[in-house]
Amino acid sequence: MAQPRLLQLRINGASHHVAAPSHWTLLEVLRYELDLIGTKQGCDKGDCGACTVQVDGHPVLSCLTLACQAQGRAVQTVEGLGFSSPSGCHPLQDAFDRYDAAQCGFCTPGILMSAHAMIERLRRPVTRDEAKEGIAGNLCRCTGYTKIIDAIVDASERVFGEAGAATASGEAVTHG
Repeated sequence: MAQPRLLQLRINGASHHVAAPSHWTLLEVLRYELDLIGTKQGCDKGDCGACTVQVDGHPVLSCLTLACQAQGRAVQTVEGLGFSSPSGCHPLQDAFDRYDAAQCGFCTPGILMSAHAMIERLRRPVTRDEAKEGIAGNLCRCTGYTKIIDAIVDASERVFGEAGAATASGEAVTHG
């Protein structure tokens, strides 16, 4: 049995000290040591995207990333997505709710993290084609992706569009 290794990880803005075997993936540490179960364990081989988290703002497959590779880097999981929002809910999460974009919900955390990384990278409203490309590594068996794409485009418009300019700066926006 592998000796546990002490890791210092920064997850959702908080520092965590975790003892885990050196062969454990970031996914295993998140779920089994830190009880952050929003990150889903799907295929365990990088095909489905259910385990997507962000490391330094970039989407990564946590089932293929050793936990030790996340030391000294900022890791964000779906649990941390709405932290900076006064409502505790990111505009992407709100849009997924309004558009009924999640069905069984298993793929949703990974899709949210991929879409969030894309929206933050582009820093403007995204097109349908960009939304499709942004979540190309995430599989959903329940939907035809239409509502998911609609929700991503809508959220990007709310964050960085005309109405979203105030939202991105933290000001309240009212819709008549």
